[in-house]
Amino acid sequence: MSGDAPHEGTDTLRAEALDLYARALAQGHLPASADEETPFLLRLGLLRPAADDSARLEPVAPHLALHRLLRASEDRVAEERRRQERLAETLAPLLRAPEPAEQDCPSVVRHAGTERIGRAIGEAMDDATELLAVQPYRSYIRFDPAVHEPAIRRDQALLDRGGRIRALYQHTLRHAPTLAARYERLTGDVEARSLDEITDRLVIVDRTVAFIPAGPERSTALEVRHPAIVTFLGTTFDRLWRLATPMYPEADRRPTLNGITPRQHAIAALLVEGHTDAVIADRLGMNIRTAREHIAKLAAVLGSSSRAQLGYLIARSGILDQEE
Repeated sequence: MSGDAPHEGTDTLRAEALDLYARALAQGHLPASADEETPFLLRLGLLRPAADDSARLEPVAPHLALHRLLRASEDRVAEERRRQERLAETLAPLLRAPEPAEQDCPSVVRHAGTERIGRAIGEAMDDATELLAVQPYRSYIRFDPAVHEPAIRRDQALLDRGGRIRALYQHTLRHAPTLAARYERLTGDVEARSLDEITDRLVIVDRTVAFIPAGPERSTALEVRHPAIVTFLGTTFDRLWRLATPMYPEADRRPTLNGITPRQHAIAALLVEGHTDAVIADRLGMNIRTAREHIAKLAAVLGSSSRAQLGYLIARSGILDQEE
């Protein structure tokens, strides 16, 4: 099953389809024309034609089917990242434009300084009813009450108006104490999810204004009100949100497949691409020491004695393959 397999409807397996799949597992096979749900299960890779009889279908083991579906989801995340990179390339000329030209443009305004950025976001949220946010790992490396306390008050005010908040983080922050404490204080329609890799910091208010970084540090930001760009950013957020793992208020457990943890799987994919330890750490939102510890554990699982051999063993092991 390839990463391009149809994925519509995979988030919720219909009861009828689940019953048919359970029956196939119990009986060991089904006739090819068993039920109207059969094509759906074939598309998901839960059923496959028997090698010796095309009129009979055999169930695929649940752990194998899950592995393939998760891999397809990871491929869609990677495709979203490529879309974001293309957007960044498109906006690059605007980001390099002289500051006065940016200030003359009503749809793009540059803000300098953490305090000024916070004030601009606060003004945008005065009467807002929806907040979408992407918060990278480095945003929570050091908890700064001067920054986070006003943000919590702004968020709670939005929730008190009947609004909703959706936030995306990296998997490395799923158990961060400061983040857990933040959500314990918020009451209302607020949810958080996580991914291995996310975009840089992004704040979208009521899908009419977005705030994005204007440089590598958090000291400058662009306030974007161009409808096409804000819509694009909102759509990107929505697609990443559907692919992300629930984190708050109810956390989903991320499964370990074939002895390889989800984090080791993500690291293995980046190792095969040839990335350095530093790049892997940055992409997955962890410090370089933690990244190296995970690489060492992965090497131990696969029996590797060198970096070059590790890449070879990852490819040979099939843990990144689409097909089992």
